[in-house]
Order: sequence, then C-alpha cells, then structure tokens
Amino acid sequence: MPLTSAPVMFIGHGSPRWALSPGDAAARLQEYSVFFSQVKALLVISPHWITRGMQLTASPEPETIHDFGGFEEALYQLQYPVAGNPVLARHIQSVLQGQGVEVSLNEQRGLDHGAWVPLLHMLPDHKIPVLQLSLDAASTPASLVALGETLKSLRSEGVAIIASGSLTHNLYHIGDEHGSPLDYVVRFQAWAREQVMERNIRALSQPHLESEDFAAAHPGAEHYLPLLIAMGASHETDQLSVLESPVLYEALSMESYGWN
Repeated sequence: MPLTSAPVMFIGHGSPRWALSPGDAAARLQEYSVFFSQVKALLVISPHWITRGMQLTASPEPETIHDFGGFEEALYQLQYPVAGNPVLARHIQSVLQGQGVEVSLNEQRGLDHGAWVPLLHMLPDHKIPVLQLSLDAASTPASLVALGETLKSLRSEGVAIIASGSLTHNLYHIGDEHGSPLDYVVRFQAWAREQVMERNIRALSQPHLESEDFAAAHPGAEHYLPLLIAMGASHETDQLSVLESPVLYEALSMESYGWN
C-alpha cells in the first residue's frame, strides 16, 4: 500500500444539533484533520441518503441539505459551501462498474447532514472537494464490505473514504444532551471498538448474532452499516486511531475511527 494513501474514517455524526454544539467529538475530528493535508477529494457515505440502486453526486457545487426538522433557526442558516468534482465522479463510477458495481450519477443531489455536519468541524475551510455516495437499499453486510474493498483503490489516488453513521442510534431513548449514557450503549460501543481493533469483520457483519445489545442500539441498522464500508476500505497495515468521545443524549455514541 502506498505511503501516501488517503485516510479512511468512520464518523459518529450524532444529532444535527452537533453542528451548533461541537464539544469533544468535534475536537477529536479537528485533531485527526492533520491526515488530510494531501487529500485531493472526499468520498462520503451517509445513512441519510438511501436509494434503490447506488447513486453518486456529480454536481460541481453540491448544496448544503438541511434534511431535518424541529431545530432552532440557526441550524438552518449553516452552510458548507464546498466544491464537487464531476470528472472524479465519472472516474469513480468507472472504477465501481469495472468491478461489477452499478452506480448512476446524480447532478442535482447535494450533501445531507450526515456528510456536512462532521466536515464542518473537521475541515471547516471547505477546500477539499466532496462527493457523496448513496447507500443501496438492497445492500447486504457482505456487499458493503466488498464495496469498501473496491473503493480502497481510490485511496492511492488521494481520495479519502468517509463513512458517516453512529455506533448506537436509538432515537426512542434520547435523553439529556450530557446525561449519563445508557448501559447498553456503553456495552455495544465497547463491543464494536473491540471488533474494530481486532479487525473482526465477520463479527461486525453479524452484530445481531454477536451482541445482545445490537437490537437496542439499532432499531434500524442504517446508521451502523457504513462501518462495514470503512472496514472494507481500510487495510490491515493501516494505523488505527480510536477517536473517543462522550456519548450524547444518553443514547448516541459519538465515537469515530480513523485509518491512515
């Protein structure tokens, strides 16, 4: 693997309000941003864009999508005015299709909050072009790991892979922003960290069988699944960084991982 390989990340993006209340999780991202000095573009996957068949943004200027409701007005005024890269989008499409992965280009789609909120904290100067890849509704754990393995080749071209989601994401259990984390949240976060550190992709691919806490942590699996893409895109010789951060709202893990 080239020494100049761009990083891979799994980022816990929490609530949209994180954009207004950075805290420790944002500080960890800012510290990790030093590994992006030579990155030419970012390819972000977020659970807030799920499609039938995979899509990839190809807008030269993707808009900042405020895909949420019920928050204070200041949140809707935030923008992440970053460039896209239609030429790179066509190249990534070619790379994926060369491995039998069909993907269509979407010239209208912007960046949802799973993409722009963490980038607002980690790369606030918005100088690196950003593309977003959707999650295919028909994906399986095996296909997501394989997708990551296919995307891995882009790292040697300076394209960082950022999988955005959350290790725990049960909105029915949301409490005080800085309240004590629920027991199952602590247990599942610790379980996931252990599997990531051991590169136990088999266990991570079947959390419903490996952890009794998965059902409580994820009523729906969409926020967990991007982790499998990151595992596939990372390499066993990468240096793993665990970006430890306090659990927010008692139920939302903000832990992130970086591989470089």
